[in-house]
Amino acid sequence: MSPRRAQMSIATYDKVRSHIPPVEWAMVEPEIRSIEALKREHDAVILAHNYMTPEVFHGVADIVGDSLALAREAQTVEAGTIVLAGVHFMAETAKLLNPAKRVLLPDLRSGCSLAESITPADIAELRRQHPGVPVVTYVNTSAAVKAASDICCTSGNAVEVIESLGVDKVIMIPDQYLARNIAARTGVEVITHPGACEVHERFTPADIRHIRDDFPGVTVLAHPECPPPVVAAADYAGSTAQMQDFLVRNQPRRVALITECSMSDNVAADNPGVEFVRPCNLCPHMKRNTLTAIRRSLELGQHEITLDPALEAPARRAIERMLEVK
Repeated sequence: MSPRRAQMSIATYDKVRSHIPPVEWAMVEPEIRSIEALKREHDAVILAHNYMTPEVFHGVADIVGDSLALAREAQTVEAGTIVLAGVHFMAETAKLLNPAKRVLLPDLRSGCSLAESITPADIAELRRQHPGVPVVTYVNTSAAVKAASDICCTSGNAVEVIESLGVDKVIMIPDQYLARNIAARTGVEVITHPGACEVHERFTPADIRHIRDDFPGVTVLAHPECPPPVVAAADYAGSTAQMQDFLVRNQPRRVALITECSMSDNVAADNPGVEFVRPCNLCPHMKRNTLTAIRRSLELGQHEITLDPALEAPARRAIERMLEVK
């Protein structure tokens, strides 16, 4: 290994040493080096969601963030190939915004309970029941559902998106909890759909009470995909990017992130003065993006995301309308 690469390896391990013991790092480091070489060989970049494991998030990712950040950053990518270390709808979104680029998803089984909870037929029925009401669709959905919608949103910009419409009623799909939490913040009437994130819906107010009892003085940050009573019991609610911004601005002595497990591991590296309490609900789909799966994706060009041409223009427009909202 060259001196420069050795220095890079040490710097990377410094970020994850509290989560990955030296013996385990010795096992994953060769995969990281292989992936870095393959990225150069195939003119590729890796976009990784905040829920990736630390060895992916800190070890091989070029761009990291929540779904909104990844959607925005995907548009600036110059490389010919994008590897999306996340779930299927994120890879579709990257392809919609970069139709001329090759977009790869390391494991096709990386799905999403929210994306699977709704279909274009469901939207058609909602429109029939509520004529003239705009459909605001969470990005955690398929391209087909986006194409049947008026505008997309993320947990980070849902308030701004809804307020930008200037209406007193919207259909917000598919996450019922996010919709109810956003309705409470905007005063807009929100018609919901019974979808939920399999990770966030498992958190309860009792979980937060136990955390506060066991860790006095803890600051609790909750994702808005959690049920409203959980959000109400927290000190702050926001997307993963907003949680990270809160940490940087406020530097609480002790914090609990009520979201997917790996989020705490990944932001801890940039907040060494904060003690992280780690309530743990894992997303099985995100965790399919292993280093081995990413390496094979680059080696074999798998699994390339393709889209139905009839869906591309309307789905892209729904995303672009979202990105136009400041």
